[in-house]
Amino acid sequence: MKTKVLEKYNAVIVELKGNVMGGDDSKDFNQLLHKFIDEGKKNVIVDLSDVKFMNSTGLGMLISGLTTMKRENGTLKLVNVTEKIESLLVITKLITIFESYDSIDEAVKSFG
Repeated sequence: MKTKVLEKYNAVIVELKGNVMGGDDSKDFNQLLHKFIDEGKKNVIVDLSDVKFMNSTGLGMLISGLTTMKRENGTLKLVNVTEKIESLLVITKLITIFESYDSIDEAVKSFG
């Protein structure tokens, strides 16, 4: 998994690319979120448009990220969720805990 970080208005956008399988990626993702928190950046958008595959450990990484941000009074939102990942979120009933948007602009506006 590769990550790319962009900042837009009052949000940090983390683009995930490739296969999201957890493991070392989870540790790196968690460290990245803690870095944002330390810098006072509490609005995080995770762009999934370039994710080819995600397993249950990858899902766990997103749940952990959401928990980390909420614990620090922050927010983690998903954007550009592919059909495969959306069906995974529906099956696991996680679709109800994540805020999900069709575009980065929509997600950014949602922070208002």
